[in-house]
Amino acid sequence: MNTRKHRSTDIDDFGSVVSTYTRADALSDGVLVDAGPMAQEASFKVSVALTIAAWNDCVAWTDADSDQQVCQDQSGRLWDVLMMALYGIRSTIKPANLLLFKLYRVPRDGESTNAREVTLKLIIGPGDQGEPVITIMLPNED
Repeated sequence: MNTRKHRSTDIDDFGSVVSTYTRADALSDGVLVDAGPMAQEASFKVSVALTIAAWNDCVAWTDADSDQQVCQDQSGRLWDVLMMALYGIRSTIKPANLLLFKLYRVPRDGESTNAREVTLKLIIGPGDQGEPVITIMLPNED
């Protein structure tokens, strides 16, 4: 016979919340970078952010990078990431909350001039208020 009383909340089982770290906190701290209005221009209906690692690998570009390597700009590189993510979403047969997609980008290494293929991971999940949001990251990130 089960003598355990039913409890109304998980707080009774686990105690009070020690700390929280929200998407807004991650954006504020620079752990995530908001794709901003360009995501809407690219036809995304939800908020899109990239991890700082994905941003640094596939988007970040300065005039100094163009002087050393090949002429590109950061907004064009972001557009490429968003377009390839959108293409990946639209060409998926079975909808899922995780998608791997490929992108060609010039590595930001001070010497490369040719694009190389990289795989990125897109996850759609709940935002701080339960709304759907997209996060683009490197495949080894969670």
